[in-house]
Amino acid sequence: MPDLTEKKTAEEIPAQRGADTPAAKPEKARSLGSDAWHDLRRKPIFVISALLILLLIVIAIAPGLFTSADPRAGDLRLHYLTKPNYSHFFQADWFGYDLQGRSIYARVIYGARASVVVGICVTAGVTILGGITGMLAGYFGGWVDTIISRVTDIFFGIPLLLGALVILNAFTSRTIWSVVFALVSLGWTQMTRVMRGSVITIKQADFVTAAKALGAGTSRILWKHILPNAVAPVIVVATIALGGYIATEATLSFLGIGLQDPTISWGIDINTAQKVIRTAPFALFFPAGMLSLTVLAFIMLGDAVRDALDPKLR
Repeated sequence: MPDLTEKKTAEEIPAQRGADTPAAKPEKARSLGSDAWHDLRRKPIFVISALLILLLIVIAIAPGLFTSADPRAGDLRLHYLTKPNYSHFFQADWFGYDLQGRSIYARVIYGARASVVVGICVTAGVTILGGITGMLAGYFGGWVDTIISRVTDIFFGIPLLLGALVILNAFTSRTIWSVVFALVSLGWTQMTRVMRGSVITIKQADFVTAAKALGAGTSRILWKHILPNAVAPVIVVATIALGGYIATEATLSFLGIGLQDPTISWGIDINTAQKVIRTAPFALFFPAGMLSLTVLAFIMLGDAVRDALDPKLR
C-alpha cells in the first residue's frame, strides 16, 4: 500500500509553494490625466509636434543661440537679388536677404517670439475668460445662463478678423499687447460654449449631488468637483485654437493692421516679400514656411490631445 504520509506531503508541497509566493499587486488605477499621458507618449504625432513646439519655444526665448546676425541691421549692398547660400548653415546669408538687406534667416528666428507670445497669451486669456463665464452659465442656469448666452451670441456674430481690424484701428501704436487684447476681446465666445456644455453634463453626476448633500459650498463644488472634470474639452479646443491665433496675428500683420516695425513678425516679412515674389521667391517662402510649420505643429498636438482625452476615440 502507498504511504499515506508521503501522499499527504506531496499534496501539501504545491500549496506551500503558493503560500510562499507573494501575491501579484493589483495595477493602480490611473486618473484621466495619467491615462491620457500614458497614451500620448506612444503617439508619434504627439512626439513630433511636441518636439517642434519645444524647439519653437526655445527659439523664442533665446534666439541668440541660433543666429548672431542682427535682424534689424540692413545693408543695401546685400539686397534680395543676392541668392541664398544654402551651404552656410545658421549664418546670416543662409536664407538670403530681403529688400532692405536684412538677413531673412535672422528675421525668421526672431519673428518666432512675437508669434509665440501672441499665441500663448491669447489662448490663456480666452481660456480663462471663456472658462469662467461658461462655468457660471452652465452651473447656475436660469437668468445667469440667459444673460451670458445672449452676450456670447452677440460677440459670436462678429467675425474675429473683421472685429480685430476695427479694434486695432483704435490704437495709435499697435504692439503685441494690443493684438492680444483685440483677439481676446472677440475669441472668448468659443471657450464659453464649450465649457458651458461640459459643465451642464458634469453637474448632473452623482459625485456633485453627493457633495451638495454633504453641505459643500458653491465655490468648493465649482473649483474642486466641476472644473477638474469639465476642463478636458476646453484644453483640446485651446490647443488647436492656439495655432489659429498665431495665423490670425500673421494675417493682421500682413494686412498692415497688426504688429508694426520695429517689432519683427512673420506676417510683416510676408507682406514685404510679396513685392519681389517673382524675382526672389525665397524671401516669401521661408517666413511663410515657418508660419505654416508652427500652425501645423499646434494643430497636430491638439488632435493628439483630443484623441487621448476623448474616450469615444480610443
